[in-house]
Amino acid sequence: MEKRIEYLTEWLRNKTKEAGADGLLVGVSGGIDSAVVSYLIKRAFPENSLGVILPINQEVEDQTDALDVVEGADLDYVGIELTDAYETTYGAIKKQLDEKGDWKEGKSQLGGANLQARLRMSTLYAVGNNYNYLIVGTDNAPEYYTGYFTKYGDGGVDLVPLINLQKEEVREMAKVLGVPNSVIHKKPSAELWEGQTDEEELGMSYDTIDAYLRGEAIDSEDEKNLKARHKRTEHKRQIPAGPDKFEGV
Repeated sequence: MEKRIEYLTEWLRNKTKEAGADGLLVGVSGGIDSAVVSYLIKRAFPENSLGVILPINQEVEDQTDALDVVEGADLDYVGIELTDAYETTYGAIKKQLDEKGDWKEGKSQLGGANLQARLRMSTLYAVGNNYNYLIVGTDNAPEYYTGYFTKYGDGGVDLVPLINLQKEEVREMAKVLGVPNSVIHKKPSAELWEGQTDEEELGMSYDTIDAYLRGEAIDSEDEKNLKARHKRTEHKRQIPAGPDKFEGV
C-alpha cells in the first residue's frame, strides 16, 4: 500500500505540472474518501494544498470529522458556509415552478441534494481559480461503476486518484496514511439528507460491489441490479453526447 501511495502522490504532482497549476484542493466532507485524498494532496504539495469544508444547513465548526481530517493531515483549509446561497437558489427555483404549476414535490428531495452538490462544485472551482489549484475528486471504483455521484456535482473535478481503488482498498490506504479511526469506521454517507447512507441508496453493501469488481460471484439479484445501475448511469461517465458530423446534409 505504501507503493500505491507513493505512486498516487507522484501522479498528482505530474498531473498538476502538466496542467500548469500551482497546487491541489479537495472538498472535505469528513468521509473516508475525502480524508484519503486530503492526506494524498498534502503529501504531493506540502505547501500548496488546501481542504475546503462546505457545510449546508450547518456551521463549519459542526463538521467535527472534517476538522479532524484537516488537522490530522496538517492540511491548510478554509470553511465556507453555503446555506444562504442554497436556500436562495432553491427557493427561487421552487417559487417559479410553483407559480408555473410544474413543481413536483416528489422529486424535490433528490433535486435539492443534487443542487447542493453542484453548488459545492461551483464553489470549489471558484476557490481553485483563486489559487490556481486543480480540484481533486474523491470517487472510488464502486462509486464510479455504479454512477453513485452527482453529474457536474461531486463528479465535476479535475483529477480522480481513487478511481481504481475498491472501498476496502480505500480503507486500507486510510489506515496506512493515518486517517483518524472515527473517520475510517464511519458509516459511508453522501449526506444527501438526514440519516441517508450510501449502502441504503445503492441497495447493497460496498463489500458486495467490491467482490463483483474483483470478478467474484455475488447474489444473482445483486448482480442484475449492479449491471442495470451501471448501464443506466453510463451518461455520467461520458462527455456530453453530440451527433456525428454532418455528411451530405
